[in-house]
Amino acid sequence: MELVEHNIEIFRQNTQSDERISIIQGNALDLSDFPDNQYDITLLLGPLYHLYSTEDKRQALAEAIRVTKRGGVIFAAYVISDGCLLDEGFRRGNINVAEYIKNGLLDSETFAAKSEPKDLFELVRKEDIDDLMAVFPVVRLHYIAADGCALFMREAVDAMSDDEFQLYLKYHYAVCERADMTGITSHAVDIFRK
Repeated sequence: MELVEHNIEIFRQNTQSDERISIIQGNALDLSDFPDNQYDITLLLGPLYHLYSTEDKRQALAEAIRVTKRGGVIFAAYVISDGCLLDEGFRRGNINVAEYIKNGLLDSETFAAKSEPKDLFELVRKEDIDDLMAVFPVVRLHYIAADGCALFMREAVDAMSDDEFQLYLKYHYAVCERADMTGITSHAVDIFRK
């Protein structure tokens, strides 16, 4: 709870006085304090990381869609399993891949992740997101790899000059929606219209 209040305070400190922004701590599964069709843009940038059942994820998505105006846009963020496995497992050794398989957290053939509430994050693949979204009458506008290759070259990115970094960003924006690039990110954002 203290961390949430701290983050809210940081957000308030970075909000200009002429911006019409309200910050309310709530629950993504129950936005009943908010009317239907109210917002042009709805951000679901965190809750789906920590919801473990399809029903809960769909409830959070349904609530975000409900409060968004027709024609409005929803941004939903996810933690992508393969990017995490490649980086945290094989590259940096922060997770023991063999142990994860032994403990049933990774399928031994497909390497699909199985996350449980005791885990820090719910790890998914794009096909999981597609299945989740299949029940909603929305139109996907973009599906992007938020980190993309920066995941594997963080030291090189940190060492870039301003000009090099701007060129890298241009590259990232050019490829972040390519299907062959979206599976290797740690974070993805699904952007869709109601």
